[in-house]
Amino acid sequence: MELLIGVSKVNKYATRESGDTLEVIERPGGGISVVLADGQRSGKSAKRISNKVVRKVISLLAEGVRDGAAARAASDYLFHERGGKVSATLNILSVDLISNTLVITRNSDAPVFVVTGTEVAVMDEPSLPVGVRRHTRPVIHECPLETGLTVLLFTDGISHAGKRYGTPMNPEATLRELLARPGLNTQEMADGFLQRAIELERGRPSDDISVVVLQVVEHNGDNVRRLQLRIPIEP
Repeated sequence: MELLIGVSKVNKYATRESGDTLEVIERPGGGISVVLADGQRSGKSAKRISNKVVRKVISLLAEGVRDGAAARAASDYLFHERGGKVSATLNILSVDLISNTLVITRNSDAPVFVVTGTEVAVMDEPSLPVGVRRHTRPVIHECPLETGLTVLLFTDGISHAGKRYGTPMNPEATLRELLARPGLNTQEMADGFLQRAIELERGRPSDDISVVVLQVVEHNGDNVRRLQLRIPIEP
């Protein structure tokens, strides 16, 4: 099998800095974790919050701490530092090669979509953001790694997309539409999903938006690991 990850992010309109922070880290026992946090509000203050949360989680995962424990620790850290006055949503997607599973850890009201075959499962159980209360626990799902597994993760900018114009985005319908297009890779799916949200916002997103698509496919190439980044730099 081979793991593919596509990410697309955009700032809130007229805001120079995104309040979303995303990092990818190799797990010490094998595998990859994608950590995504969305700080309260937007701009620099939100970026500082999401950066703190992601850095805390990444440091713990690198030491072999389990995903759920890392999420709880990040929440307690933010709570004690800011007195429960600020929050952040947090999601962790982990491909764990020790258990041979995909682990989904949520502290967010935005759902996560998991596709196996023709079935689309929605992970949308109530889940509190980190930093607001003591001992906040994430919602955790685990599923076996298998060829064809696709996961869609996004921040709540998707949930807001189009609402102010009376045309709210339907994430599941958009995902199914993209899955029906033959030959799309994960980056093209992430780009297409984000572009749909931007269209519904009439080119002016009312919130930061981040989209992650993770897919397990059949391995047909060499054994070289590759990571490609494309980040515009504003003058």
